[in-house]
Amino acid sequence: MPALRVARYPTLLALLSQLSSLLVSWLLLLVLARLLGWHVSLLTAAWLQGALAALIGQLFGLSRWWLPINLGFVPGLVLLQGHSLPPWMLLVGFMVLVLLNWNALTERVPLYLTGTATEQQLILRLAQLPDSFRLIDLGSGLGGTLLRLARAFPDGQFVGVETAPLTFVLCWLRCLFQRNCRVRFRSIWREPLGHYDVIYCFLSPAPMPVLWEKAREEMRPGALLISNSFEVPGVEAQEVLPVDDWRHSRLLIWRPGGDAQPDGRTASG
Repeated sequence: MPALRVARYPTLLALLSQLSSLLVSWLLLLVLARLLGWHVSLLTAAWLQGALAALIGQLFGLSRWWLPINLGFVPGLVLLQGHSLPPWMLLVGFMVLVLLNWNALTERVPLYLTGTATEQQLILRLAQLPDSFRLIDLGSGLGGTLLRLARAFPDGQFVGVETAPLTFVLCWLRCLFQRNCRVRFRSIWREPLGHYDVIYCFLSPAPMPVLWEKAREEMRPGALLISNSFEVPGVEAQEVLPVDDWRHSRLLIWRPGGDAQPDGRTASG
């Protein structure tokens, strides 16, 4: 799965998208100017470069939230020419991006957002469990999926853990008034997994081997480990639920703590 492998380094891929689109757009405009005498404004050239950067970024496997960044980066620089913006505004913008994507720098886990189709497939699978199941979202991001799951299963208990500072704050605020949902500022490696019936994650290939070992040590028999798209190397998923979306997502399901029946209950229960 090439798109998933290259997604381990989103910042580098975004830079490569920008540089390659600069080269392609420059060559294209040079050919058009030489052959057709067609000259465009700097802003038009910048939007062409941005469109190519967004397209190349998607071909590289970057998440959808990189689209506006790749599209608007160079046009934004052009528009800022001649405008005396205070330096602190650029610093604030940079810090917001860093605080939202802190885990991409520290643990190679970018901010991936679960798509609507994947959420619907996840809800269908969770509906097979007892009503009062407990679920933890390892890396709950902006909290959208966690909140919608909590609303879909009011008798369940839902916990999200997140360490990107601004992402955590936004997630915590969104889930604040949902009675069966809590969000903690905690690393996934410090969260005990033995209390949960379901562990859901949408991380990256990088942490999956270590997460698998942690799950094997801590998860109780019959509990489900559900990964959005990312595999555990060398460990075949016990269930694979395909998702009909643009990135061909899959829900990969294991029971690391022991054998279980298809509904997630233990064989003895």
